[in-house]
Amino acid sequence: MATATVTKITKTPHGDARVHLHPAAGARGALVLGHGAGGGVEAPDLIAATAAAVPEGFSVALVEQPYRVAGKRSSPAAKQLDAAWIAVVEDLMAADFDGLPLIAGGRSAGARVACRTAEATGAAAVLCLAFPLQPPARAGKEPSPSRQPELDAVKVPMLIVQGESDRFGMPEPGPDREVVQVKGDHSLRSDREAVTGAVEHWLGAITPKRGGGVAR
Repeated sequence: MATATVTKITKTPHGDARVHLHPAAGARGALVLGHGAGGGVEAPDLIAATAAAVPEGFSVALVEQPYRVAGKRSSPAAKQLDAAWIAVVEDLMAADFDGLPLIAGGRSAGARVACRTAEATGAAAVLCLAFPLQPPARAGKEPSPSRQPELDAVKVPMLIVQGESDRFGMPEPGPDREVVQVKGDHSLRSDREAVTGAVEHWLGAITPKRGGGVAR
């Protein structure tokens, strides 16, 4: 992963988060991305999304949740993740990205956080990488509920980049929700260029507006 231009610590209600900033010259928007439950910001799809966003004029912040900064691998409850995320985004939008429209997103569990908090953070659009639609059923257990309602609750434009063989399933597209399938599984490691291309194309087709919303 390329060295971040700036790394900062942000205090949240649940400990310190670490933020890696990749500013774009003459930025027209901000893209804030979270990591998966057991991984970090060095995930291949997050690197690919960053590589796509900066040349398109979006400054990027890769956010490490407090539990990861503290050296823990087990993800805390959703409410804790959401509260920490909102605190980080509020700090970024008040300081580093002041006045820029926000695109929120992340990979896997980080994508879920971005969806759940899209309204609270004032996101103009949402980018989901490897959205974990439905956990694989365990032997002898009932299937877990689909998380499609988390996607349906988002009322702003959304891009989902999903591996064709993702064991968590394939989300449904919608009127304002684009789903791009790429080679590979939940890790999105198989075709990084396809991930970069999908994000680049989507960002290039939208113009976030100051004060909220996007133009196409």
